[in-house]
Amino acid sequence: MGFLVRILVNALALFLISQFNFMGIHADSVTDTLIGALVLGLANAFVRPLLMVLSCPLVVLTLGLFTLIINGVIFYYVLKWLPGWHVPNFWAAFWAAIVTSLISWVISVIIKDVEMERRRT
Repeated sequence: MGFLVRILVNALALFLISQFNFMGIHADSVTDTLIGALVLGLANAFVRPLLMVLSCPLVVLTLGLFTLIINGVIFYYVLKWLPGWHVPNFWAAFWAAIVTSLISWVISVIIKDVEMERRRT
């Protein structure tokens, strides 16, 4: 999947979280949601690998569960610093990052199924 498609999938996931006001996290507008998805995608592309390398012993020690903390930290700080986003605390960001990952995964599976169906016909 291309980077732009991933950004759009993450934007849809962030839009759903924002619309349902999940744990107090919301964006002021759709534009803020798209900007948040873009910045979050860039942070996941560039900052996340660096944090994974730096925290490798903790990731191994916790059998990969520390990756969830890294995702929550990125989610919290990226959206906290963006204007138009309201993130109340780290734990809300932690759970929202998990929900965003699950929503993105489901949407990605649906998109891949549609692509495979197109290739068959």
